[in-house]
Amino acid sequence: MAEENTTKTALRIAGAVILPNLGGMINGRLTRNHLKNWYANLNFPSFRPPNWVFAPVWTSLYAGMGYASYLVWRDGGGFSGDAQLPLIAYGTQLALNWAWTPIFFGKHSIKGGLIDIVALTATAGACGLLFYRINQTAGLLFLPYMAWLGFATTLNYAMWKLNPEQPNQENVIVTK
Repeated sequence: MAEENTTKTALRIAGAVILPNLGGMINGRLTRNHLKNWYANLNFPSFRPPNWVFAPVWTSLYAGMGYASYLVWRDGGGFSGDAQLPLIAYGTQLALNWAWTPIFFGKHSIKGGLIDIVALTATAGACGLLFYRINQTAGLLFLPYMAWLGFATTLNYAMWKLNPEQPNQENVIVTK
């Protein structure tokens, strides 16, 4: 029976860690599709890291937040206990996280990405605090994520300032 519980626990942890990474993998494909034809032609601030940095950073951040969600789920009584509000906050920040790539890369909207990441950072901060109240380790696992979001928000803002949006040519009325 103890071995069965260990297996169940391991599967729950694996599921919690894999879930956020699934969105990251899907968004990674979308990102790669827009690197050469759009992103490479943008103006960048001097502090932008090389493209290869993003995948391992996000993989580790997703793993940490996923494990944190498991700890909160476990210690907070699941989806109907004290963990309910923190897990709703987790789902909300994860949805905002996953939405950034289609907005920024898919729609080529630097400003839209900035709006999303500001909302994401606020929601992730609230989630980390709510997680901390249930399980301190879970809350602390959000600190690297918050640090990265601060950097990513700064990067997104700098790119918005360096790349003013051009008027949409489809909406321009030509008069003679």
